[in-house]
Amino acid sequence: MSNSPVRAQAKGAERVSAEGNSAVGERGVSKRVKAANRKPAGSGEPGKSVAPAEGAKAVKAAKAARKPSRGSTASKPAQPAAPAAPTKTAKTAKTAKTAKTAKTAKTAKPAKPESRLAMVRRARRINRELAEVFPYAHPELDFRSPFELLVATVLSAQTTDLRVNQTTPALFAKYPTPEDLAAAVPEEVEELIRPTGFFRAKTKSIMGLAAALRDDFGGEVPGRLEDLVKLPGVGRKTAFVVLGNAFGVPGITVDTHFMRLVRRWRWTESEDPVKIEAEVATIFPKSEWTMLSHRVIFHGRRICHARKPACGACPITHLCPSYGEGETDPEKARKLLKYEMGGFPGQRLDPPPGYPGRPAPPLGASGG
Repeated sequence: MSNSPVRAQAKGAERVSAEGNSAVGERGVSKRVKAANRKPAGSGEPGKSVAPAEGAKAVKAAKAARKPSRGSTASKPAQPAAPAAPTKTAKTAKTAKTAKTAKTAKTAKPAKPESRLAMVRRARRINRELAEVFPYAHPELDFRSPFELLVATVLSAQTTDLRVNQTTPALFAKYPTPEDLAAAVPEEVEELIRPTGFFRAKTKSIMGLAAALRDDFGGEVPGRLEDLVKLPGVGRKTAFVVLGNAFGVPGITVDTHFMRLVRRWRWTESEDPVKIEAEVATIFPKSEWTMLSHRVIFHGRRICHARKPACGACPITHLCPSYGEGETDPEKARKLLKYEMGGFPGQRLDPPPGYPGRPAPPLGASGG
C-alpha cells in the first residue's frame, strides 16, 4: 500500500511525457512553439510572437496567394488581353468613312439614259432660251429677191457668208436677172466670184440654174422643194434656205453648224443631213423650223465653235450634255466670242433692222 502513491505519481509523469513527445518535432522543438515563433507575412522582427488572430489571417492570405483562381491551372499560359472596344470617336469616324465611301460609290454610278420625252423637253427649252439670246437671228446673206438669195446660197458653200456678201454686190449689179446671168461669159463670172473659192465649179452651177429658171420656170424661182432641188447646184439645204426666207415656207437648214450642235446637244446621233433633218423635225412643231435653224446657226457661229467652244460664256450650259468640251474659264471663253457677241462686225453689209452689231465692211475695205 505504501507504494501506491509513488506508482500513481510515476504514471502521471509518464502521461505527461507521452503528451509532450506528441507535440515535439524531430529537433526537439515543439511544433506549437514553432508556429508561434514563425514570422507571418508583413510582421515585424523575426522570432517575435504574433497574436493568434493575426497569425491565422497571415496564413489564410498566404494560402490565397498560392491558390490558383477557379477554373484555371498552373500550367495554362496567360492569355493576351482582349483589345479594348473602340471608343465612340473611332466608331463615329468609321461610320462617317463608310457613309462617305457609299456616297462616292453612289455618285460614280452611271446616270440613267435620258428618255425621249426628257430630250424633247430639253431641246424645246434650248430653242426658247436661244430665242431670248438671239431675238434678232436672221439669214446672214444679203439679198433683195428670191433669185439673189438662191445664187448667194449656192456661192456660200465652203466659204463664209461674209465673203459672199462682199462678192455679190458686183455680181448682181452686172447680172440682175436669171436671163442676164444665163447669157454671161463664164470667164467674167469666174473673175467676179473668185473670192468665194471653187469659182469655176460655182460659175457652172449659178449659170446653169439661171438657164433652168429662164427655160423652165419663166425666169422665176419656184416655191416648191421638189422643183428647187432639180436646179443645178441646189440641194435640200439651199432649197430650205430659199423656201424659209424668201417664201415663208418652214424648213430646217442642216448646215455644218446645225449638224455639229444638234449632235452635241444629243438631239440625234446621225451624221447624215437628211436623217438629221427628219429627226429634228419630229422634235419641234413645223412653225418653229425656220427660226430654229437661224438660232442654232447663230449660236454655232458665235459661241459653240467647232474647235474651241466658248463653254464658259455659253448661256445654255445648264441644258448642254457636252459642257466642258471647250474653254470653261469665263474670262478666256469671252475672248473666243465672235461677231456682235465679241464686239466685232457681223457678216452682212446690209443687216436687217434690230441687229445689234456693226455692219460688215465691203470687200477690200479695212477689216474686210
